[in-house]
Amino acid sequence: MQRERAELLRLCRDLNSDEWHRPSLAEGWRIQDVVAHLGSGCHAMFSPALISMLRSTDIERTNDVFVDRRREWSPARVLGEYERWSGRVTVLAGLIAARGVGRVRVPAGELGRFPLGQVLTGALVFDVHTHLRHDIAPALGRTVPGTDPERMTLVLAWMFAVLTNQLRVTPPVGLTGPIDIELDGPGGGTWSVHPDGTVLGRPAAAPVAVVSASTLEFPEWATRRARWQDRQVSVVGNRDVAARFLDALNIV
Repeated sequence: MQRERAELLRLCRDLNSDEWHRPSLAEGWRIQDVVAHLGSGCHAMFSPALISMLRSTDIERTNDVFVDRRREWSPARVLGEYERWSGRVTVLAGLIAARGVGRVRVPAGELGRFPLGQVLTGALVFDVHTHLRHDIAPALGRTVPGTDPERMTLVLAWMFAVLTNQLRVTPPVGLTGPIDIELDGPGGGTWSVHPDGTVLGRPAAAPVAVVSASTLEFPEWATRRARWQDRQVSVVGNRDVAARFLDALNIV
């Protein structure tokens, strides 16, 4: 969390007024709005706005509402909110880990319930990682920051936890057998998605298809920021079944 936070702050402190107001690659949001989203999410952990997040039935719409309230803020105020409250979340996450209560499951809107420790670490690292590398840096023509296995492990664990909850509510249609997702790179591994919606952190015994991709590209196309067909994704086995699954994939 500290390393990801430092990457975002480093880039934002170097922005000029024009860059703050440029469109990001997150539809409808300027660069400033993306940072406002990240700051408002951290701030909500310590305010009544947390109730809105926990009870939300449309987390993306809830995020839009938080951002809309900050549209007229100055860039300095937006960045100040993120810097202050993300620092406090980092401290809170450490305290919770030290006291062993991180396994208590809490709601995260319509995304389902997750261990508190995972929400305070995985969800926030995923959010900063994805917005910084796929919405902010490319929109500004900046070099995409590097990462490491520890951060990517958190990002991927959160994404597959969300996918697990999504598939429990809406099992994959037309999946005749398990699909393996092999991700190569920092934090990589193999996850298997089964017809009943179960997602396991190991290969299936007899997958109908194996999807191979990069860990660094997965957060982009699995959140529909890019088409999986336009990235380095290969499929071995039943391509039709795999394509239906990948076309429907949208981890938010």
